[in-house]
Amino acid sequence: MSRTASYDFLLVGAGLFNAVFANEATKEGKKCLVVEKRKHLGGNLYCRSMEGIQVHMYGPHIFHTNNPAVWNYVTGLTGFNHFINSPLARYGDKLYNLPFNMNTFYQLWNVTSPREAREKIEGQKQTIKNPRNLEEQALALCGRDIYEILIKGYTEKQWGKSADRLPAFIIKRIPIRYTYNNNYFNSTYQGIPEGGYNGMIEKCFSGCDVLLNCDFSENRELRKQASAIIYTGMIDAYYDYCYGALEYRSLNFDHELLDMENYQGNAVVNYTERSVPFTRIIEHKHFEFGTQPKTVITKEYPCKMRKGLEPYYPVNTEQNNRIFEKYNQLSKTEKNIFFGGRLGTYQYINMDETVTKALALFRLLFIKKKKQ
Repeated sequence: MSRTASYDFLLVGAGLFNAVFANEATKEGKKCLVVEKRKHLGGNLYCRSMEGIQVHMYGPHIFHTNNPAVWNYVTGLTGFNHFINSPLARYGDKLYNLPFNMNTFYQLWNVTSPREAREKIEGQKQTIKNPRNLEEQALALCGRDIYEILIKGYTEKQWGKSADRLPAFIIKRIPIRYTYNNNYFNSTYQGIPEGGYNGMIEKCFSGCDVLLNCDFSENRELRKQASAIIYTGMIDAYYDYCYGALEYRSLNFDHELLDMENYQGNAVVNYTERSVPFTRIIEHKHFEFGTQPKTVITKEYPCKMRKGLEPYYPVNTEQNNRIFEKYNQLSKTEKNIFFGGRLGTYQYINMDETVTKALALFRLLFIKKKKQ
């Protein structure tokens, strides 16, 4: 630890993990320098106002949790509304409720009782003791109709591969509800920050020095300015890909302002046909029950990660996980460098988990510092 360091922490990345960490650190009088390669704070939570509508520029983010401590923490930062995520799936000219529930089964088979629905699903399931791929896994879990109409095309677009070439572990289970309940998340607490995420994020970083449009990989000399680093970028990039590149999936977003009050009547509609190039359409005003005269929609296109795009989620195949574990072991040999977030830990984690992990890391470091 350098005695000449200007900051206690160098926070690489200005997403949710480092926002929570910064909020706690500055409350304890710690000095933080935030380095962010984009031109704004917030990472993928960043929102832009269009015609008074808060547009989730990097895809929809609905905060949900069963942890009252986490909910109390985020609602202590900003007010949240009572948005409940109830997406729809479109296949051809028909709409289906998600998650799979009695409404879905009525739309598929015109059944009205849980007994009928259960019999239909059990009758379609295939007996496959050791599924070799995602297709076989899905057929064993839910049968042909649900798989063909609601899973196959969407999943193939999401991962860029045919379902019979995807590993089975991607869908270890398929949640099926025998109730008429369209609430997608089985969470006690759920909502969207009033006015979008920007205010919450800016409040967390308000006590920090911030460098935007600054790529840490090109400015590594900044490490000398801090006693410790919290790194939320790609862990393989931090180590210059010495064990090889990890695989990520990326996304392209097509935002469109429409001169109409209401486009699809719902915040999220998934398009499950493989022939439709995008996976879903988001209509942002519905996240906040908007009544603006215009609307903004976003089409979301999954794509292979390449230079110039953002990595959105890891591809946790066995091979990639083995490579990550090498980087993980390497990180444990270093002092005062800590990895967080989806990219730093190479795992798909929800926002409430991100908050929990950021708080846990700060408490660990703060307690350790107090004991020194």
